[in-house]
Amino acid sequence: MTPKPGTLLAAGVAMLCLSAAMAASPTTLRSPSSPRIVPSKTQSVLSLRARGLPERLRGGFMNMGGAKSKLVYSFSKEGSDGDASMKAFLGGKGANLAEMSKLGLSVPPGFTISTEVCESYISHGDKLPPGAWEEVQAALKKIEKHMSMKMGDPSAPLLVSVRSGAAVSMPGMMDTVLNLGLNDEVVEGLAKITNERFAYDSYRRLLDMYGDVVMGVHHSLFEEALEELKEKKGVYNDNELSAADLKELIVAYKEVYKTAGKTFPNKPEEQLLGAIEAVFASWNSDRAVAYRNINHITGLLGTAVTVQSMVFGNLGPTSGTGVLFSRNPSTGENKLYGEYLIDAQGEDVVAGIRTPDPISTLAEVMPDAYKELLENVEKLESHYMDMQDIEFTIQDRKLYMLQCRNGKRTGPSAVKIAVDMFKEGLITKDQAIGMVDASHLDQLLHPQFASEEAYKDRVIGKGLPASPGAAVGQIVFTPEEAEAFKAQGGAAILVRAETSPEDVSGMHAAEGILTNRGGMTSHAAVVARGWGKTCVSGCQELAVNDRAKTMELGGKTYATGDWLSLNGNTGEVIEGREALAPPTISGDLGTFMGWVDERRKVKVYTNADTPEDAAEARRNGAQGIGLVRTEHMFFASDERLMAVREMVMADTEAQRKMALDRLLPYQRSDFEGIFKAMDNCPVTIRLLDPPLHEFLPNGEMKDVCQMMASELGMTVAAVTEKIAKLSEVNPMLGLRGCRLGIVHPEISEMQARAIMEAALAVKKAGHTPVPDIMVPLVGSVKELEHQANLVRRVAEEVFAEAGDRIPFRVGTMIEIPRAALMAGEIAKVADFFSFGTNDLTQMTFGFSRDDVGSFLPAYLTGDIIPKDPFQVLDTDGVGQLIKLAVKNGRASNPALKCGICGEHGGDPESIDFVCGVGLDYVSCSPFRVPIARLAAAQSVIKAEKAAKWG
Repeated sequence: MTPKPGTLLAAGVAMLCLSAAMAASPTTLRSPSSPRIVPSKTQSVLSLRARGLPERLRGGFMNMGGAKSKLVYSFSKEGSDGDASMKAFLGGKGANLAEMSKLGLSVPPGFTISTEVCESYISHGDKLPPGAWEEVQAALKKIEKHMSMKMGDPSAPLLVSVRSGAAVSMPGMMDTVLNLGLNDEVVEGLAKITNERFAYDSYRRLLDMYGDVVMGVHHSLFEEALEELKEKKGVYNDNELSAADLKELIVAYKEVYKTAGKTFPNKPEEQLLGAIEAVFASWNSDRAVAYRNINHITGLLGTAVTVQSMVFGNLGPTSGTGVLFSRNPSTGENKLYGEYLIDAQGEDVVAGIRTPDPISTLAEVMPDAYKELLENVEKLESHYMDMQDIEFTIQDRKLYMLQCRNGKRTGPSAVKIAVDMFKEGLITKDQAIGMVDASHLDQLLHPQFASEEAYKDRVIGKGLPASPGAAVGQIVFTPEEAEAFKAQGGAAILVRAETSPEDVSGMHAAEGILTNRGGMTSHAAVVARGWGKTCVSGCQELAVNDRAKTMELGGKTYATGDWLSLNGNTGEVIEGREALAPPTISGDLGTFMGWVDERRKVKVYTNADTPEDAAEARRNGAQGIGLVRTEHMFFASDERLMAVREMVMADTEAQRKMALDRLLPYQRSDFEGIFKAMDNCPVTIRLLDPPLHEFLPNGEMKDVCQMMASELGMTVAAVTEKIAKLSEVNPMLGLRGCRLGIVHPEISEMQARAIMEAALAVKKAGHTPVPDIMVPLVGSVKELEHQANLVRRVAEEVFAEAGDRIPFRVGTMIEIPRAALMAGEIAKVADFFSFGTNDLTQMTFGFSRDDVGSFLPAYLTGDIIPKDPFQVLDTDGVGQLIKLAVKNGRASNPALKCGICGEHGGDPESIDFVCGVGLDYVSCSPFRVPIARLAAAQSVIKAEKAAKWG
């Protein structure tokens, strides 16, 4: 039979969380009387001291008297060993259950095995540390005493759940087993005490979950047996099966075990040991590791394991189970959002097998339980000062609270909840600022798909989620085609094996970009993020045939004009047109960002190359431009590119100046537009940086030479000879940056003139231009002196011609390690430093940013380096160069202005570091300006807390 479509809550959970799809690896069971134990001398918890964890975090491990470590923490309504502050050791679930118990809520008694046990278990070949099993047995006896029940006793059987719970919420990533403690004998006793249907329903659920989680028997095999029986009995829902039917199903489930070569363990303690070990093992399951990598979760010991007395929502019509959020996780509305099922257990709510009822209708079905639930929700929200995600069960009309945690939420919801909770007096402004993170603002600023579930069957490939958002368009293979589509009002997805600077016009025109090669910091990724374009890079299954203008992916061939959709948040490539939802801008966003700006200290600039980008950044709150890449302007039209190529191919200075004279008006016009858009704000313009060969066409040498000869009226032989002269073995370390301006000063002269003439023209029109001229790739003070003197000389010439002048600054980009080391000398000439952390990272590590994809994944998974240094600033190496340069630079020049303009300028973690260094500004892409503003404010709040609490 076909299950009904997913429910509202199932869809919500799917939207907010990464779904768990892979089964746990098989675990070999041993008798609980002889579990594998780590020898005392190798007990791994001692490594906590070596890791330098704060004493307050070690409190869960080393008790105050220095006696034997505590590994298991009990909780009940009568008292708890732990509390909410112990998440590092009890996990979020265990810590919150302990806290809810202390608050006096109805929490079924249980105990939590600490994350230290998991760390020890995994690092010592799947062996429990000394004393762990004995502590588990002692804690189990406490539950038995509290409940007046005993595991394995048919006359008063105690059943327990075994659940995972790390310090950071990882919903669905690790394993759970329910109804543990049942066997053929106990189920008969349970049936006599309760009712037959309930008892055998609980038993068949245990067989399914235990087989899947612990024994490695895939859940789908049990599901097939269930569906066959339902079809045979002519029923649709599981709860329509009778007790006799469930007994028949249990026989079928045991046959599934037999076919798989497995045997379900009858001894309850053996079941418990197997479940605990399986949950520990799930910490390193593929899905859990992937989730931690995707969400940059590091530094955790492992997962805790919570063992808790079962309460049953499947006892009949007076019982049920549900999941709710204290506020709407999609919109932020202050109204309960959730669902429940009568006569069901927890997994039924999200499985979609039965259609749950809206939580509001519980008020009519069980008014007393609903009233208590409302009171508990209010109490938990007030206590945790955040929106709560809550699981509950009602057994014979009595409410039990099974879990609470800060709820996942969308971007619009995060902002609304933060603002509302402040207005309600629940939190301070600082706490409100801390409740919203970068990913929330990302959602607000980029289009998203209306429903990610709707297209799952049309996903044809997956690459790296290089630039967020959603894009829908028709496939094109050249920049020219992308521009043509846009000119005709169409939408294009630019598909390339990889992109180059020559593609920028097409990239700008396209709705989204898909590449076969390149990583998260590839050219395509960097440019796409700068423009807020959706990009999926490094899609290795993608095969691009530029000559035939076709691509192959997912076993199909696609041509120009075929429709494609890209999810830049997940890296998914979707066949066809998928419905888009426009960016959702919360009405509270302006209020929230006002609070953010009150708290931050550093200014936020933008990287922008056009007046349009500058205007967009200013709307997003940018206070200046930290990087104008003048080379990007040259690709704006064929006429400009032709003039640049004439300059590149010139043999004499006179020929070069003629080409530059043609470029001057274009540059001047662009600068005028940018100065107007950023009226009275600093505009940092980088002089020409890339090697000249980047302005030549891509392709086969023969074809390029013929094209250039035709364009420029030269012979093929002359073009071939010139290109050969321009050729360099390592062009990124060759004739580029300030070296280009020193060897060919006429290039820097043209750009300096264009800047000054544009600034004067804008001033004359009633605006206030603030030009900062930046010399790139400086490694010595002499290089900067040469270019700074040239810029100042040209400026004086222009001022004399115009009879007017404007203030300006000349500074440099610190992107070579030697420049950072020589900062004290360089600062005597520079008015400002801008740290170009892309190249500074590249040169400090000796990594080629374009080639790092071949080994970086191995470095990350092998823990050689903790994070991609091109995404998150390397504070131990590159960061120390920045600190040294700022310190020595300001010692020589106290007025030295310092900022950062690399990709790291939009990364919250990197911003936190540079705020501590004392930079004046960070600069990032226009679409990341709000994120940088938020990160800067959060850094101030974090620093103040650290100073207050030491």
